Amino acid sequence: MSGTTDLEQQLDQGIRALGLTVPTEQQQQLIQFIQLLNKWNKAYNLTAIRDPAEMVSKHLLDSLAILPFLEAGQVIDIGTGPGLPGIPLSIVRPNQAFTLLDSNVKKTRFVTQSLLELEIRNVTVVQSRAEAYKPEHPFDVVLARAFSAISELLQWVEHLCKPGTRIVAMKGQYPEGEMTGWPAGFQCESVEKIDVPGLQAERHAVLIRYKNDQ
Repeated sequence: MSGTTDLEQQLDQGIRALGLTVPTEQQQQLIQFIQLLNKWNKAYNLTAIRDPAEMVSKHLLDSLAILPFLEAGQVIDIGTGPGLPGIPLSIVRPNQAFTLLDSNVKKTRFVTQSLLELEIRNVTVVQSRAEAYKPEHPFDVVLARAFSAISELLQWVEHLCKPGTRIVAMKGQYPEGEMTGWPAGFQCESVEKIDVPGLQAERHAVLIRYKNDQ
């Protein structure tokens, strides 16, 4: 198991490789989140990844890699699991409001506890299925990390969108078979290949706009 200093160095180098600037205090929060996840994982099996060093690349840097695609406004992270990508993004965007949604009680309990311990105040936790959640207002950005086929995702989140909402679907390999059969009103803007430091596996972000009439 890597020591805290090693993890901090790995994270700092990864952030620089992504071309991002993250203050030291926020980087420390990110490491604390991984340490909490590692601690809870032993009892609650929140993630298949057991090595904190792997968590830095596969969870933290993988989440932060989509930061350039995160537009302003209210964000919802669908199927957040143990808070990914929502918690890392909320740490580095403390002035942006995030809603983290998951139907799993153990995972939402961990997310809630993490927010308390890390003193993160810009996040709301919702324990619900996406299709059952009825928010007061629609969202500006919808995030989904390895959640489901894109066509299913768009059906489940349409009621959370408004004209102009951006959907960011995080995928591994280019999702060739998922780029058709979408509900009306959704338009693909682009598919961005992402290089995550420390990861050999492919990563892509599918950027989708809801009812973009331009």
